[in-house]
Amino acid sequence: MSTLVTYFSAEGTTRKVAEEFAGKIGAELFEICPVEPYTKADINYLNPLSRCNKEQIGGKDVPIAGKVKDFDSYDTVYIGFPIWYAAAPRVVYSFCQQYNWEGKKVYAFATSGGSGIGKTAEKLSDYVKGASLVEAKLIHSADEIENW
Repeated sequence: MSTLVTYFSAEGTTRKVAEEFAGKIGAELFEICPVEPYTKADINYLNPLSRCNKEQIGGKDVPIAGKVKDFDSYDTVYIGFPIWYAAAPRVVYSFCQQYNWEGKKVYAFATSGGSGIGKTAEKLSDYVKGASLVEAKLIHSADEIENW
């Protein structure tokens, strides 16, 4: 069994941390990408009509581009994302719904400009049913994930 590091990055912060962490532990890396990429206007949370706000508030599914090959071969999955409304972005939940999480350890690492981790682990648990462990932590660097 092996480890997978997946991530969604809106502006590059989470990508940088995920790439560095995956490199340090020798894990496979998978970027969670929406079929329709986000624009700067889409992620402007100050605009109540922006795409990110409509998705989060409406609980919308977001179509994902690509799939993880041999997902069943991973026993540990790290999922990185920026915090949106004290939770994972909807694109992350949509990604999670595509896979069987039975028996996997799930570690969610979140980057944030100011929000806390909130109930991220509890909210994510509904989308990774069967996982043997679900933890979430707000981080600022790859070292913080490695020392988890």
